[in-house]
Amino acid sequence: MIHAFTRLLGARFFSLAALVALVLPALPSRSQTQVPPAPAQSQAGPAAEPVAPAPAGPPAFPKPDPADFTATSPTADQVNAFLQANWGYDQNRVWQVQAIFKTPVEGLSKVVIYFGDKTGAEKPQGVEFFVLPDGKHVISGDEVIPFGAHPFADYRTELEQRADGPYRGSASKTLELVEFADFQCPHCKEAQANMDKLVADFPNARIVFQNNPLASIHPAAETAAEYGVCVNKLGGSTDFFQYASAVFDGQDGLATSDGATLTLNSAVTKAGLDPAKISACAATPEVKQQVEASIKLAGDVGVNSVPTLMVNGRPVGANAPYDTLKKIIEYQAKLDGIGQ
Repeated sequence: MIHAFTRLLGARFFSLAALVALVLPALPSRSQTQVPPAPAQSQAGPAAEPVAPAPAGPPAFPKPDPADFTATSPTADQVNAFLQANWGYDQNRVWQVQAIFKTPVEGLSKVVIYFGDKTGAEKPQGVEFFVLPDGKHVISGDEVIPFGAHPFADYRTELEQRADGPYRGSASKTLELVEFADFQCPHCKEAQANMDKLVADFPNARIVFQNNPLASIHPAAETAAEYGVCVNKLGGSTDFFQYASAVFDGQDGLATSDGATLTLNSAVTKAGLDPAKISACAATPEVKQQVEASIKLAGDVGVNSVPTLMVNGRPVGANAPYDTLKKIIEYQAKLDGIGQ
C-alpha cells in the first residue's frame, strides 16, 4: 500500500489496477458491465487434455443511446480528448463515452464511460464522473481533478515556478519530473531504484526531489527533510543526493529519536558535511518554512500520497512498475511536444 495523507480526504492509488484508471478511480459495481462467464470445464473425464479458452478479444460495449446525451457541455469529443491525455500511453486501453447527462445543478454534467482492454485480459468496467460548471475540473469519487485536453498544464506551470528542491539532470525545465517523497516512508525508499533508472534513461530531464514529510505518521520525517534542505544549501545537489541515499539506506534507524539523530548525522557525514553545522541550520525558522512551503506545493498540485512523481504536472506513482512509468513519461513528453 501507499501511505495516504491523513490531512486530506481520499487517496490516489497506484496499484496496477489503478494505473488503468490513473486519474479516475473505479466506481461501485452497479456501474460495471457484465462479461461472459469463463468456459465450462471439459466433462470428458480425468484423462482428457485441458482445452485452453480462446482469447476473449476486445470488449463489446453497448451502443450509446443518443437520448443519454442531454448535456450541452462537455461534448463527447472533449471527454475523449481528456481520456486520451490520461490513458493514451496504454495502446491496449479502449473506451467508449456512453452518456453525458444534464443534472439538476446548472452546468454540472454527469459523464458515463465504459473502458476495457483490447486483449480481453481485463474485465470491462463502467466509470462515472461529474464535470464541473467551469469545464476545467472533474469530481471523481472524493477527488477534484483537472479536466480537458491538456489537464496537467496548470500543474506543470505551478511546478516550474515553485519546485525548488535539489535536482539531477538537465537545468532546463522542458521535461521536469518532480518527486514528492518522505524520508521515513518505506515506499519512497523502494521508489529510489526507479528514480535512479530515470536519471540514466532521461538525461535531458530535470529530476527534482521535493520534500513532503507525513509528520502525523512519520515523526522523524520533517527533521530529515530539514537536514536535507541544509545539506543542499551548504553542499549543493550532489551532496544532497548522497545524503538522501544514506538516509533511505538507514531508514530503519529513524524509528526512534536517538536512532534518527545517529542516522541523520551519519548521512550528513557520508555527504562530506559537518553534522553540527547542518543541525544548527535545520533548526532555523527559514528552513522550517521552506519545508512547509514544499508541503503546501504538494497540496496545491493535487498530490495526496507519497511517493508521487509529477511528470510535467502529470501525477503517477514513483514506485509504479518501471516499464509503465517510463511509458507514461515518454507519452507525456510527446503530448508536450518534447523530442526524446
